[in-house]
This record gives sequence, structure tokens and C-alpha cells, in this order.
Amino acid sequence: MTDTDMNSKRVMIQEIVDFFSLEQLTGNEESLNRWVVIPDVNRPGFELSGYFKPTEPRRVVIIGNKEIEYIGHLSEEEQRSRFPTFTDGLTPMLIITKNNEIPPVLKEVAMERNFPVFRTRNDTYRMMVDLITFLDERLAPEETLSGDLMVIYGKGVLITGESGMGKSEIAMELVRDGQVLVADDRVDVQKIHNSLYGHAPELLKGMLEIRGIGIIDVERMFGANNLSPRSRIDLVINLVKYDASEEYERIGDEMTAFTNIMGVNIPAMALPVSPGRSMRALIETAVSNFILKEEGYNSTEQFKERLHDMLKHVSGGGM
Repeated sequence: MTDTDMNSKRVMIQEIVDFFSLEQLTGNEESLNRWVVIPDVNRPGFELSGYFKPTEPRRVVIIGNKEIEYIGHLSEEEQRSRFPTFTDGLTPMLIITKNNEIPPVLKEVAMERNFPVFRTRNDTYRMMVDLITFLDERLAPEETLSGDLMVIYGKGVLITGESGMGKSEIAMELVRDGQVLVADDRVDVQKIHNSLYGHAPELLKGMLEIRGIGIIDVERMFGANNLSPRSRIDLVINLVKYDASEEYERIGDEMTAFTNIMGVNIPAMALPVSPGRSMRALIETAVSNFILKEEGYNSTEQFKERLHDMLKHVSGGGM
């Protein structure tokens, strides 16, 4: 494997073996010192048929019932010429599904190369889907954002704003009201299937930092139900300082605003912060309104329709 791969995000095959409880058939402990950098798998139909088209070689190889049956029709000479193509230094590992027996020639070639072959009882399709999902999550692009991530009424809400806006204090008020904390102050965000998911760094999991009080343990103070290890990010609420000279929306935007994070557009809104305003209540109301809009109900449009009907009635009555 190249130096570029070594510097990129990767999953050691020992992690895959442990997660899926795979049975190792060939290769010693040293053979496990390999890694996966591609969240995809390869069923080597073309390679087994002798057609070696250009393809991504760094994928996990999956051999199921069809491949095992096809191998049984190959001569020993054909097998010896084709197995080396997917038991090389670039291929991370090979998994045989449905508890099939490893073909003797494949076992011999793998042993000669100290190449790791594993077996699972899982069906081929299930193994492929589960493995790709596992690799997608582990190899997903990741960024760190400043803010608090909460689950409010089932929606993942990223609360952002300048330092000193009281994000952690607001998060604590939300937790006290039964909402769920994911991360305080720093949120590690992953892009998976064009959606964003956030979690807290290991050091900060379950912790809230409140000025004047210090670090509090959310689980011990409020209960495990008020804590979640991860959440999708559905909405961004940016806290801004109230400015009397600014004009803030009173009946709502015509178009939904978005903020772009890692190439994904997330619905976003700004909430002005000023003394006397209950930011907890405002955020919960904003999220409730967001949910209603997702369900097709827009209170702003309802208000405009009422206003239109009222003006129409007044205009008609004056004629």
C-alpha cells in the first residue's frame, strides 16, 4: 500500500474481523496488518473468468455461492493463474460467505502469500450491505464544528453562534426540559450518503461546560435518556446578538434559508439573543414550526391567507 493511503482515513481489517466475528482461514497475525480505504466490495466474477479489466484493486473481495460453484468448474491451472489477481498486496482481505469451504487451491495460494482469507455464516447480500455500511461510516469525511448539537422533538439541531452567546447554558435548559444532548462546544461531523451526522469527541462525551459552574455530567445529573451518542443534523439555528437597527423577519421568509456544510445544504435560521428572551422556548418553538413545515403546514402562509381574506372582505364591504 502506498504512502498516500497510509496518510488517509483507513480501517484496519482486525476491526472488521472483530465487528463481524469472522473466522480466519489463512494468514498469520502479521497478515492482519492491512487496512481498507475504499468503502466498497468486489465480487471477482471477471477475474475468475480470466478477464482482468481495469478496476479498483483495494476493495474487500467477497466470494459467495455463485463464485464457489464457478471455481469448481475451473481447472487447477486456471485457478492458479487467477487467484493471485485478488490475493495481492493491494487487496485488503477476502471473505467467503454462507460458511462455504475454501477451495483448496485458493487456500494454498493464500498461504504461500500470507494473505488473509475469512469465512462468515452470513448470506452474501447481507454481508455486502452490512460491510459497505460499516465502511461508509468509518471512512466518511469528517470535520469539526463549533456549536452544540441537540435532539429536539426528534430533530437534530446544531446550535451555533459566537463565543459568549450562551450556547451551553441554552443546551442545559433544553436538557432540563427533556431534550437530548449530543455534543457541547465541539461537534465532529461526518458526511454519510449526502447527510450529515454529528457526535461528540471522545473526551467531551456526555459533558456540558457551564460558565461559573464548570463541567457537569449530563447522564449523572439528568439521566441517560437526555443523552445520545450521535444524531443526524436536520436544522441549524444560529444565535446572533440582537441589534435594534436590524430588521428581523416578523412574518417569515418567502424562501427557506440554507447553510452549506461539507457540500450539504442544511435548513438554517438566525435567532436574535437579547436579555429577557427565553431562548429555550424560542428554539423549541422554532423546531416545532420547522417540523410543521416539513409536514406541509406553513403558519406564515396561513397568516397571509387570513390577511388577504380580511382585506378582500373589507374592500368588498366598502363598495
